[in-house]
Amino acid sequence: MNKIKAISIKLLFGLLLLLGNQQLMAQDYFIKNIHILSMEGDAVTKNKAIYISNGEIKAILEAEASSPEGAQEIDGKGYYIFPGLAEMHSHIPTTNTDDFSYIEDTMWLYLANGILNVRGMIGHASHLELKKKIATGQITGPRIFAAGPSLNGDTVENPESGAQMVKDQKSAGYDHLKLHPGLDMPRFLAISQTAKEVDIKFGGHVSLDVGLQNSLEHGYRSVEHMDGYIEALIDDRERLDPQVAGPFSMLLVNEGDKNRISELVALTKEKGAWIAPTLTLFERFFGYIPADEFRLEPEMKYMPGLQVQQWVNQKKMLESQGILKEENVKPYLEFREKMLLALHEGGVPLIMSSDSPQVFNVPGFSIHNEIKSMQAAGISPYEILKSGNVNVAKYFEMEDSFGKIKEGMSADFVMVPNNPLEDMDTLREVEGLMLRGNWITKNTLQNELKRIEEKNLRK
Repeated sequence: MNKIKAISIKLLFGLLLLLGNQQLMAQDYFIKNIHILSMEGDAVTKNKAIYISNGEIKAILEAEASSPEGAQEIDGKGYYIFPGLAEMHSHIPTTNTDDFSYIEDTMWLYLANGILNVRGMIGHASHLELKKKIATGQITGPRIFAAGPSLNGDTVENPESGAQMVKDQKSAGYDHLKLHPGLDMPRFLAISQTAKEVDIKFGGHVSLDVGLQNSLEHGYRSVEHMDGYIEALIDDRERLDPQVAGPFSMLLVNEGDKNRISELVALTKEKGAWIAPTLTLFERFFGYIPADEFRLEPEMKYMPGLQVQQWVNQKKMLESQGILKEENVKPYLEFREKMLLALHEGGVPLIMSSDSPQVFNVPGFSIHNEIKSMQAAGISPYEILKSGNVNVAKYFEMEDSFGKIKEGMSADFVMVPNNPLEDMDTLREVEGLMLRGNWITKNTLQNELKRIEEKNLRK
């Protein structure tokens, strides 16, 4: 009897969650007096109104249109809306308990910066639970795509175990596989072959024993950090010893055969791989600007003090070893800019990524640093925006669901004061956002930022 009662309570609770989520999505909105950057092209349509119902864009209307009965009317004040941004390389925090508070804080940091889609790239079971909590309205957060636990030289004992790990992660509900260094060819091939069989995307770092070319040939969906490109330009494999080459082979950047760049770009495009650049990670973690400058940046107030101190310690360790001298780092950072531009101009699609939270990359805020770095590399504002919405939807083969402001698609967009194509700094000025059909005001976002700041006050 107790067992039956427990099952009934569980079913009732599930029903209440479902009804609660439906009620959350039931609000209709009519937003008037707006300019729309739909991302169907680089044109802005002026003086429009938009009708949202049940989480979907129902109609894009002329400015003089009347508000549908029962819809909440919002005056857009002549602001601009666009499909929002993404963080396609996130280290979403994890939890082994029912306490999701730190993860919730991270979700709000993304939202407050206009980030509506996040791909987690450090897998943990709590990320699958996070997806459920967001879907049922228990947690407010971006759309989550979760990679499983790392597949690397330590976790994958042999080809058989690698194949089994792929199957297990697919059946568990992960959206992606994350590969880290240390894999040899037999283990890598077992992973890639099985991933194709069970239909799960994979990508990540490039193992030295596998190499960039093999990674691309065998199905890498995304190359994180542009990893492997320097190594692919160097013939002397003994020079690739990390003790000689430094982090990501940065100390060997001038030894590579730059004439091979065009063939690597062509191969990347031919094999359908995508690039997650994370320029800002390398400028901050592996850059020559001292750790003590970054620790004083305003957005650090949203991170726990212990976390910031750990970042300081990590960077200072490299500084003390002499690795991060300007003469070592500057050529490497310049190469990364040129490599990114070559890939982009060669037709390789980019996905907006900064690697956060990571050393001096605060969730959400770091994407704006990434945007600035992409601009400096020569990427146009439209193509930068595209990497954060249209390309994200294409990456996950969900072009009909999100990524544009278009009738019939998910109501996901961000409102900012100015035209992002003319003023990319306006992306930091979120005036409100529509998150899968739910309007979140600027006041709500600012209150959440204030709460997180007070929570992390240094004592």
